[in-house]
Amino acid sequence: MTGVVCGSESRRTSGFPAELTSFVGRRDEAAEVRRLLSAGRLLTLTGPGGVGKTRLAGHVAEQVARAFPDGVWLVPLAALRDEAFVPHAVNDALGVRNETVRPPLDVLVEYLRDRRSLIVLDNCEHLPRSCATLAGTVLAATEGVRILATSRHRLGVAGERLFEVPPLPAPPAEDLGPEAVETFPALRLFADRAAAVVPGFTVGAANQRAVARLCRRLDGLPLAIELAAVRVRALGVDQLVERLDDRYQLLTCGSPTSAPRHRTLRSAVDWSHELCTPEEQAVWARLSVFVGGFDLAAAEAVCGGDAPGGGGNGEVGAGDPAAGDPGAGEGSTAGAAGAAGAAGAAGAAGIDVLNAVAGLVDKSVLVREEHDGRVRYRLLVSLRDYGLEKLNDLGETVATRRRHRDHFARLGAAYERAWFGPDQVGITERLRIDQDDFRAALDFCLTTPGEAQHGLRLASTLWFHWVAYGIWGEGRHWMDGALLAGARPDGSLTRALWAGALTSLVHSRSAAVLAGLDPTRPAPADDSELPVPAPPPVALGPGLARTSHASFVVLTRIELACTLVSRGRAAEAIPLCAEAVALCEAHGEQWARSWALRTLALAHWSAGEYERAAGHARACLRLPYTERQHQSLARTLYLLAAAEAMAGRAERAAVLHGAVDRIWHAIGGDPTAAQRPGRLGAAEHRARELLGDHAYERSRRRGAALSPEETVAYALDEGAETTATATVGEDPAPAPRRGPASSGVRGGTPAVHGGRPSPAGRTGPAPAAVEGPAPGLRGARTPAGSRAPDTTVTTRAPAEPVPLTRRELQVAALVAQGRTNKQIADHLVIARRTAEGHVERILVKLGFRNRSQVAAWFSARSWS
Repeated sequence: MTGVVCGSESRRTSGFPAELTSFVGRRDEAAEVRRLLSAGRLLTLTGPGGVGKTRLAGHVAEQVARAFPDGVWLVPLAALRDEAFVPHAVNDALGVRNETVRPPLDVLVEYLRDRRSLIVLDNCEHLPRSCATLAGTVLAATEGVRILATSRHRLGVAGERLFEVPPLPAPPAEDLGPEAVETFPALRLFADRAAAVVPGFTVGAANQRAVARLCRRLDGLPLAIELAAVRVRALGVDQLVERLDDRYQLLTCGSPTSAPRHRTLRSAVDWSHELCTPEEQAVWARLSVFVGGFDLAAAEAVCGGDAPGGGGNGEVGAGDPAAGDPGAGEGSTAGAAGAAGAAGAAGAAGIDVLNAVAGLVDKSVLVREEHDGRVRYRLLVSLRDYGLEKLNDLGETVATRRRHRDHFARLGAAYERAWFGPDQVGITERLRIDQDDFRAALDFCLTTPGEAQHGLRLASTLWFHWVAYGIWGEGRHWMDGALLAGARPDGSLTRALWAGALTSLVHSRSAAVLAGLDPTRPAPADDSELPVPAPPPVALGPGLARTSHASFVVLTRIELACTLVSRGRAAEAIPLCAEAVALCEAHGEQWARSWALRTLALAHWSAGEYERAAGHARACLRLPYTERQHQSLARTLYLLAAAEAMAGRAERAAVLHGAVDRIWHAIGGDPTAAQRPGRLGAAEHRARELLGDHAYERSRRRGAALSPEETVAYALDEGAETTATATVGEDPAPAPRRGPASSGVRGGTPAVHGGRPSPAGRTGPAPAAVEGPAPGLRGARTPAGSRAPDTTVTTRAPAEPVPLTRRELQVAALVAQGRTNKQIADHLVIARRTAEGHVERILVKLGFRNRSQVAAWFSARSWS
């Protein structure tokens, strides 16, 4: 989730998992943590594993979110093993994009310098040096940033405050009574978790003494209590306590009260482990190599092999990480994960992984989750650490980690083959979900003798992820690390470095063209006769298999076209871009198409064909990939602003410039800004000239108040200014040009239009018939590739101006139908928080207090 800089949307947390169970107790502890956090800028929650440090930190973060307008961010560190990677992980969690090779900590400090944010560093104990360095550097360079850390040990940074998270109090025998469950959180937690597995279970007079004794025996550790509560399904509470007492007597040599809390948790986990079948124990151990969540296919790929005790060499595909052919012949990834899992589980006759996983879920060892309708699982950190110990005892650590590496290498290769196709949004999302395990696979390669070459190949295979997601710095981290570990440069590295260099070159040259004060300047005399090198031939047709080669064919044309534009030869660049767009469209590809459309728009802009430039920029905005990737969105909007300005629509250009500034601010800044001349670009210079500085800044501030979704809706409101469309082979038809005095803001925040005031003391655009989907969704497609739901609101112009944007009219119509915010969000395919923001703005603009008034207002209009 990308941060924002103003408005109600900025008051939220990011990265914290949904709470699937109730938060019990800790009221006093939460209050003290809030007090300490307000008194100092670095607070570390300490305590043994299983005491609830992470849960308490997340709960407090939700409570204090409103005090941090630039966001509250969770940075989970349990999955990391490389100390050098901590700044990368923080940047990734905050949504900071580093397309350069600058040190990630420098990028982070620059991003946070003027912000008021809370960063929660979770599970720091195994990365003490890098966590301390990061915390000290960030706090020294900023004033509004606070850090809340969880660790079994202090960080040792100057100014650090400590809070030891205590166990949940359990009542002594003399304090038992009717109110004990509500008074003592340990009893309440046991009752809550036991009721989840035995419906109707309660703690009352008949069993509260046994429950209290059990909670005391478990030292009030929340994780231990939760593990014990699951056993109520098979044992009565008295039996549970009796068996636990016997185990503790054995483990503590007759003195159960002398066991430290880490021994208490260890005993509870040991007991859970002994209650598992041999197959479940083996799968638990092997699953511990996953550092993030995983699906069943991944579990089968990694856990399949010999029966318990058989070891196994784990050499599935080890000689070639790209071995196998996941997916169908067209490079589809629909079955890639399943095929990769099948490859790893081919010899799994000795273990039924599906049944073992189901048993571990049943015993609360695995947590079951759903992401977009797909079931995934994960191990809690303490249970994963325990599993790793068992895996080491079995002597299977290297073999299992190699199977884990091979699975993700096959998956990465399948994604690369399918990248030039219609599933790019889905591939990007799946890579994001599995990023911790891709990192773990790379870390294994870089830290295990003889595996560096595999690491270089995997890091290079993911070139499209590093480049398209705007995290080239992370990709270089892994590739450089593999080379330092002894890997030899090969073709995959050359391909990756070429892609990174080419994209950087196109960015910088595009920025230089837009910064020029004379877009239509003639080519230099000594350059005008230079021949145009022939680009690689197009060897792929709609019916042929997609491979990563196609991406490079298209990128070569884009780079050559951009070079021609920068040399003042736009006419020669246009057919190259058109050919690239056509190739992308034939294969349903979006990422390279966005580059080609932007370069095509840049060529038309450079040639002085501003309406055509705007049309192609809008075509780029309609791609779901562009709207989701904010670097691409910012560059496209900036180019559209340039076209609007040069076409005389100065106010729209100013609004878009403000929106672009906000987007770049949210993701760490424009990496090409430093390469531009220290002067206004042609577009901004023109817009300021037409509007005047005061009006320009006012409109720019208006744009800075728009969310990315609202900005896209505003940018695509073509009816306000032009009916241009952009398709390959048919240039957008230019709309009549308007002078600067007639340019107005439509589709965004209300503006003065024609000097007529609107209701509720506000001004707004003149009413216009609204037919077809909202500007942000016109022609858009959902991530699955299907067309977005029809959200048409057809209107006739009322007698008085309407102060709402088109999207707000849609929301008002749905409010009038009695829909909730969640139903509105589902219908419009937007986030629930975005829907809530729309409703709030509607109430403010109309001067209403509740939704009923909105419904009555909408119904009273002469809508058709």
